[in-house]
Amino acid sequence: MSAKENKALYLRMEPKIWNEGDLAAADGYYAPNVIVHGALPGTPPGIEGVKQGIIMFRAVFPDLHMEMDDVIAEGDKVVCRYTLRGTQKGELMGIPASGKKVAVEGIGIVRFQDGKVAEFWGVSDMLGLMQQVGAIPAPAG
Repeated sequence: MSAKENKALYLRMEPKIWNEGDLAAADGYYAPNVIVHGALPGTPPGIEGVKQGIIMFRAVFPDLHMEMDDVIAEGDKVVCRYTLRGTQKGELMGIPASGKKVAVEGIGIVRFQDGKVAEFWGVSDMLGLMQQVGAIPAPAG
């Protein structure tokens, strides 16, 4: 697939999976043996780990919404700078539900192979998230 086709696929895929929580769509977009670099601790490899991550985040933030701020494609990779927004209504890594609204920025890179995500790398502002839910004090000033 071309970079343009990969980008179009990505733009269809992410809202369906993250904003709608459509786990069946994940099966259609991710390779069964997708490699997730920096996967959440305790999640299994492959598509099952991806699904568990989606379930976990949507349980903590049931109103989760991903905004794709920038999407760039080249070759078999698509890069997205995104903002996740939601309200913490569930426990997050031992932190009780705060009811606080959060906005977390991050960057993800996906590598497509045969029309499916074969590999994923991502970083999110976890320190900012912890500060927003009150688990870590924000710097003064």
